[in-house]
Amino acid sequence: MAASMENVEEIRNRVILGEFGVTNVHTTDFPGNYPGYDDTWNVEKFQKNFRIDVVHLDENSMEFDMVGIDAAVANAFRRILLAEVPTMATEKVFIYSNTSIVQDEVLAHRLGLIPIKADPRLFEYRNSEEEGSEIDTIQLQLKIKCSRNPRASKDSSDPRELYLNHMVYSKDIKWVPIGNQADVFADCCIGPVHDDILIAQLRPGQELDIVMHCVKGIGTKVAKVVNSRLDTCSREVLRHSDLKNVVKLGRVRDHFIFTVESTGILPPDVLVTEAIKVLMAKCQRFLNELDSTVME
Repeated sequence: MAASMENVEEIRNRVILGEFGVTNVHTTDFPGNYPGYDDTWNVEKFQKNFRIDVVHLDENSMEFDMVGIDAAVANAFRRILLAEVPTMATEKVFIYSNTSIVQDEVLAHRLGLIPIKADPRLFEYRNSEEEGSEIDTIQLQLKIKCSRNPRASKDSSDPRELYLNHMVYSKDIKWVPIGNQADVFADCCIGPVHDDILIAQLRPGQELDIVMHCVKGIGTKVAKVVNSRLDTCSREVLRHSDLKNVVKLGRVRDHFIFTVESTGILPPDVLVTEAIKVLMAKCQRFLNELDSTVME
C-alpha cells in the first residue's frame, strides 16, 4: 500500500528502530519514486550536502561523522578500511633454529601477527615469482639464546634473576636492511610497532634463529570501524508498555559515525585518506570499463 504523504519524509530520511526490528532500511529516494520530489542526482547537490566532521583525532584513533552519503557508499568505504588499505606484514618466516617448546608453525603464526612499523606507500607490491629486493621487501631477524646468569644468587628461584634472555619480546626483532635501504630509510625506525609483545619463553641452551620477510599487501585488518559513538540507541524504552506507544526511535539515514583505530603502522587520518584513494580508484576503473564497453 502506498505511503501517506505525511509519512513520506520519514520514509525518505529516517531509519526507524522498532521493538522487534528495524524499518525503512532501504533507500527509496530515487528519481520518480515520490511525486513532487526531485531526486535526480547531481554533483552540485551532493557537494552542498556532503560533509565530514572530525570529532576526535589522535595518533591512534579517529572519530568522524560522514553526512550526506548513501549507505552503500559508506559501507563500501568501511569495507575498504577493513580489508583493502595496503600495509606491510610478515609473509615468510625462515626458521633456521628453534629449540624452544613452541612449535615452528605456532611461532611463525605469532610472528606474522606482530604489526610492523613501515610506511607501505614507500614500497612496491612484490611479484611472487621474483626474489625480494629493497623496493618491495623488509627483512627482519630474531636471533637470541638463553643462558644462565653467573651473577644470580644461589638461593634465588626467580627466572628473571636466574636466566639471561629467557623472555623473548618483539623488541628483540631487528631490522636487516636490504640493498640501499639503510640510506633510503635512514630517518625511519623500521621494526615492530610495540616492543613488549611476548613471543616465547626460553631456558638455558634454547635459542631462536629466525629471518622474516615482510611485503606490501592488503586484507589485513589494520583498522576497526564501528558505526556508533557512545550512544548505541538503546531500545529499552520500548519494553515499557506506558512508553512504547509515545516514543519513536530513529536514525538519520545519510548520517554515519565512524571510529577508526590504527594498529600503529599508519596514523588513523592516513588510513582514511588511503581508503578514499582506493575507493576513487575503484570508481575510475568502473568508469573506464563502461567507456570500453560503449566503444566496443
